[in-house]
Amino acid sequence: MGKIKDSLILKLILGVGIGLVVGLYCNETVIGVIQSIKFILGQLISFTVPLIILGFIAPAITKMKSNASKMLGLMLMLAYFSSVGAALFSMVAGFILIPKMHIVPNVEGLKHLPELIFKVEIPPPFTVMTALVLALFLGLAVVWTQSENFERLLDEFNNIMLKIVYMIIIPILPFFIASTFATLAYEGGITKQLPVFLKVVIIVLIGHFIWLTVLYSIGGAVSGKNPFNLLKFYGPAYLTAVGTMSSAATLPVALSCAKKSGALDEDIADFAIPLGATVHLCGSVLTEVFFVMTVSQVLYGHLPAFGTMILFIVLLGIFAVGAPGVPGGTVMASLGIIISVLGFDENGVALMLTIFALQDSFGTACNVVGDGALALILNGVFKKEKQKA
Repeated sequence: MGKIKDSLILKLILGVGIGLVVGLYCNETVIGVIQSIKFILGQLISFTVPLIILGFIAPAITKMKSNASKMLGLMLMLAYFSSVGAALFSMVAGFILIPKMHIVPNVEGLKHLPELIFKVEIPPPFTVMTALVLALFLGLAVVWTQSENFERLLDEFNNIMLKIVYMIIIPILPFFIASTFATLAYEGGITKQLPVFLKVVIIVLIGHFIWLTVLYSIGGAVSGKNPFNLLKFYGPAYLTAVGTMSSAATLPVALSCAKKSGALDEDIADFAIPLGATVHLCGSVLTEVFFVMTVSQVLYGHLPAFGTMILFIVLLGIFAVGAPGVPGGTVMASLGIIISVLGFDENGVALMLTIFALQDSFGTACNVVGDGALALILNGVFKKEKQKA
């Protein structure tokens, strides 16, 4: 019973439902208050985004120092190209499928939203791009100088940001989402689009399984082993990821599944599975790309330009590196480029947070199972090198 009560998915669904009901039946005064609450919650979330980027990515870089080898380089390259490949696959599917859904944008016949009753601006300490560059520079500098004190400081900052996310950001998300859906329902358009988002979630789930098939086929070809001998052991890890929405929380189970299969060398499993949980986000990235295209069509009446999507995907692969471990972490870490590259406004960001979070457990499960495929590729490459030696 306690698990159901603490379920983020349940809270988000409840937030959507309450928001829709309140928005459909409330008056102008009430919606003015709700709008003001939404603005403040949105400001709090925006304030933490650069700090999350700094607190997640810099420590992740320092932890890689002991594995700064060809194996590390190859694993990082595989993780990045898997994520970007999944995103490109999703983009192509988006350009083909979304126009056929006949989505009518919410731009006509809407109620006018009243002015905010109160407004408190909370500007972030620095921009998202500043946070990314600072995280990269700090992480690399700590590795180069072997500064143990600063490394411990970054680890502490990582723990602090995790606590802020879990104790502040995640608890306010249902309220932010409820207030957002209340304003959208008050305007009068969002209720017509709910069937569209249900279709989109099903399409994305099918996309996950297609991409996992691609990854495990490549893993089997490179390693010379039957990939199903590894994949069939991943059931418990998939279910754990669906339940926790966290690659980090699923890591012990995933490692146990990978080792139990016998398809991987133990040293490869010990290295690749934990690292993959940190840097490999194929399922989450695939989902986010399809969703941003859908939200753009729903709210703004058009799909993003092809060149804009390519730039977004290239940057998304970088931004996602520090995201695992937190429910919705990928979209949280990439809010900056959703706003700056795609031009989403507050409603677009809120809608992205909502539909992404509602299926985030399945994206995480795809990430976790995909780690096994990358480990299989790594196992094949380095086993061949050992045989040559």
